[in-house]
Amino acid sequence: MIEIRELTTDDWQLWRELRLTALEEAPYAFGSQLADWVDAEEERWRARLDLPGSRNFVAVADGTPVGMASGVRTDENGVVELISMWIAPAGRGRGIGDRLMAEVEQWARDEAAAHTLQLSVADGNEKAHDLYLRSGFADTDIEGELMPDGIHREVVMRKPL
Repeated sequence: MIEIRELTTDDWQLWRELRLTALEEAPYAFGSQLADWVDAEEERWRARLDLPGSRNFVAVADGTPVGMASGVRTDENGVVELISMWIAPAGRGRGIGDRLMAEVEQWARDEAAAHTLQLSVADGNEKAHDLYLRSGFADTDIEGELMPDGIHREVVMRKPL
């Protein structure tokens, strides 16, 4: 059984555990690096879960946290960004990514009044890129940020809601 839970700042330890594991397991997929967060104080973790105009979700399978995703409003009216998406290897191939994206989409549509969901995926992260394409996202001409390796850029994708 897979349960999707919305996090509050009181869930900072759960978020910390998942985020550090994600940054260690898939460093190529994130703009942040493990070294940026490994020694972060409780305040910083709580602040991340309390970003204005955001929601944070985790997927729990059989009592074990196996995935995470967040939605955050952007400066562009009606556009919400999907960030911090990651599924643990043990949870992959079980529809958890789809469930997390659906939660972010529902919040974006219903509470954030968004008409577009946007995300950035690391150039070369084909499995994630394919997941997003199957979910209705399309590549854009928007230039993404440079990844921490200083070589690859993020690919910006959008989906109408």
